Amino acid sequence: MNYPRVRRTLILTFFLNLCVSLAKGIVGALAGSVSMVADAVHSLFDSVSNIVGLISIYVADAPPPDPPRHQYGHGKFETIGTMVVGGTLLLITAVVVGYEGFGRFFSGAVPDIQPLTVAVMVVTIGVNITITLYERRVGREENSSFLLADSQHTASDILVSLSVLGGFAFVCLGYPVADAIIALGIAVLIAKMGMEILYNALEVLADASAPMDYDRIDVIMQTTAGVYSYHDFRCRGGKPGEIFCDLHVVVDPEITVREAHLIGNRVRDRMKAEVEGGVVDVMVHIDPFFGNAGPAEAEKDNGDDRIQR
Repeated sequence: MNYPRVRRTLILTFFLNLCVSLAKGIVGALAGSVSMVADAVHSLFDSVSNIVGLISIYVADAPPPDPPRHQYGHGKFETIGTMVVGGTLLLITAVVVGYEGFGRFFSGAVPDIQPLTVAVMVVTIGVNITITLYERRVGREENSSFLLADSQHTASDILVSLSVLGGFAFVCLGYPVADAIIALGIAVLIAKMGMEILYNALEVLADASAPMDYDRIDVIMQTTAGVYSYHDFRCRGGKPGEIFCDLHVVVDPEITVREAHLIGNRVRDRMKAEVEGGVVDVMVHIDPFFGNAGPAEAEKDNGDDRIQR
């Protein structure tokens, strides 16, 4: 991964997201639109997300200390920061926005919809579309899971902003309560996003199984010379470049330790090179095959050496 390029992308999107948030917040406050202010707060968390990304990229790109203290890398520091943002800041924001929406619902205050208000929303939607497409392109080119996820987060901003414009339309048609109702809907959306971020972060911290292409793993085992079968396959990690795997590989019991070691190395190297998802390391445990069958029949005749996912 080209860390400097990812860092530059995050810095650029941070300032763009901050400008979008300030524009929505100032104009929304002047117009008295609680839904627009809620959307501004939602946009502000895009900037917070960029800060989390910058910190994680800095930690990931930093040279390891000698001796290394975190021998499995620093990836979970990003997860911890993400959990704080999703589990604390987003949920608090959802409560505040919901409270404001309820207050506006019962007060009956009507936002002042002006051409400037609509213009700001349209311009910020255009900026968010540009940010989403740019982050997605760089994320795919650099295989950056954070940029891809952040582009999806920004894309949710577009939907929220469109809903705010819809609320403006209902206000102009004589339904001022729509502004408060849409603010409550935005609060629910922010709370849902926070809960999803919190859940995904906890899954990573709890070493949940990483998504893997098991069919490709089967092919690698079937075509690697010297491998009779494999079992007890496990993996953990939340994103590319942080996935660790371990498995048991069954080999001929008559070969030397050196030959078995080389087979294990071939399995490790092929999994790191051929399995999509960013496998960073594979721990291979060598098991001897107990039986008289040849390699083609070893797996079906040896009941303990089954493929386990």
